Amino acid sequence: MITAGIIGATGYVGVELVRLLVAHPGVAKLSLSSVSFEGQNIVDIYPNLFGQLRGKTDGVLSGADAVVEASDVVFTALPHGIAEKYAADCIAKGKKLVDLSADFRFDEDEATFTAWYNKPYEYPAVHAESVYGLPEMNREKIKKARVIGNPGCYVTAATLALLPVLEKSLVDTDGIIVDAKSGITGTGRNPSEKNNFSESGESFAPYGIGNHRHQPEIARNCSKAAGKDVNVIFTPHLLPMSRGIIATVYAKLEKPLSADEAHALYAARYADEPFVRVLPKGSTATTKNVRGSNFCDISVHTVNGGKTLLVVSALDNMVKGAAGQAVQNMNLLCGFEETAGIDQVPAAF
Repeated sequence: MITAGIIGATGYVGVELVRLLVAHPGVAKLSLSSVSFEGQNIVDIYPNLFGQLRGKTDGVLSGADAVVEASDVVFTALPHGIAEKYAADCIAKGKKLVDLSADFRFDEDEATFTAWYNKPYEYPAVHAESVYGLPEMNREKIKKARVIGNPGCYVTAATLALLPVLEKSLVDTDGIIVDAKSGITGTGRNPSEKNNFSESGESFAPYGIGNHRHQPEIARNCSKAAGKDVNVIFTPHLLPMSRGIIATVYAKLEKPLSADEAHALYAARYADEPFVRVLPKGSTATTKNVRGSNFCDISVHTVNGGKTLLVVSALDNMVKGAAGQAVQNMNLLCGFEETAGIDQVPAAF
């Protein structure tokens, strides 16, 4: 049993971590922090937690340093550029950290991180030992790590949609298209024009065309899987729903594949993955069927006479796209069952 801590517990990702960790069988105590609401009780901010803290926390939000001191594993659910200090503190004190910002998603590639996030590394030594936290790619490295960079939500959907064919060198790596849509929670809890109901309701539009920060992360993952540079065209869109991501991915096949062959390839690659569901042939992945769960659903299709692969991947951006995947990483770090605390059945509607 461990004590887990959350720095940034009152954002959407932070409170989703609370929801999952209060029910986790390996977590005995939970320590919570919030800059905006320090000293307040999280139940007053999120009444859905009333009566659900299960003796693991009194709900009072403390300072971040107190969370580090109290915890065996710390989750940082903070804006980009802040987690490095806490990671260094955790390493010095023999603790582990899972970061849900972009701070540790690029390992030692400071140049790429700085180019996209306008901030150099302050603790390069921490990045030298951090591990990218996509279990389907890095499971064994995650188990041995002390600092984990949790992947981006769009990135998880896109990478899982492409891994099987990139690993087998079955697609043209120039011009893969990732057309993805996300619910409003992806923009965060702070009010903005983008997440204002009168702007987002009854509307659907792309954003970040050509310059979304998940672009280089997707390209990096794809290039690692393929063993060479991969050119990805990524366009995100904002959907007028609270949560969920769906990505439709197109790639030109090097040799034509039948629908049966493509499906068999994906089914074999993900046969032992507890949170990737390759749907039966003829099905289509939907956000509804993964809502509230840590699953990524994948449907595999071929079009254009078998010359083009079309893969649809769907996940809950707050769970497999963020908090659930972070708990999955914690499970690997701590030697728990990988599915512990995150094996919820998706809601039907």
